[in-house]
Amino acid sequence: MPLLMDVVAVILGYILGSIPFGLLIVKLKTGKDLRTVESGRTGGTNAVRAAGFWAGLLTAILDILKGAVAVWVAKSIDPANYIIHVLAPIGTILGHNYSIFMLERSESGKLKFRGGAGGAPALGGAMGLWLPMFPIVFTAGLLVWITLGMASVATITVGLCVIIVFAIRASMNLIPWVYILYGVIAELLLIWALRPNIQKLLSGNERVIKYSLNGWLRARKEKGKTQ
Repeated sequence: MPLLMDVVAVILGYILGSIPFGLLIVKLKTGKDLRTVESGRTGGTNAVRAAGFWAGLLTAILDILKGAVAVWVAKSIDPANYIIHVLAPIGTILGHNYSIFMLERSESGKLKFRGGAGGAPALGGAMGLWLPMFPIVFTAGLLVWITLGMASVATITVGLCVIIVFAIRASMNLIPWVYILYGVIAELLLIWALRPNIQKLLSGNERVIKYSLNGWLRARKEKGKTQ
């Protein structure tokens, strides 16, 4: 019975992660299908592009909560099983990136899952494991976002910060070592989801948000060329 409940906790994490809040919010506000906008992902960054800052912010908050709630549910089901506390939010990231509610058939006839990149639920999962993680990782991701102006790099930063912070705390015997595994798996999932962005980043073609230091410098440089 305990094993069954542990499996249920992970499945619930996946189902919770599969809820496409960005798709729903943008649809309600603008009538647009977020999957047809820019990257086609359903996370907060693409929601900003499709429906503005507040739609993106609400999407990000709800996506963060998905990861946190998955951990809290797992802890209530099996308080002593740290592995399940880690696997439940991993399930949420998988659900967010490969939503069961957005399974569709491609032009070639193959089934395809749609979703986001996983940064927000990854942060939420870390927050569920250790609540003070939120301001640390959020600040680091925000600094990358407003300086480099690249959402993909900011997302990868989330997983990296989680690994570093959990490794430091585990070395001090403040948290279980298995929490580091959460950071490692989350980071690998984020990198896998962002493969197209990483290719663009390496080729120098990654999108740069105009409301960032990098975006401002690029715009200023382009303006100088035209004058």
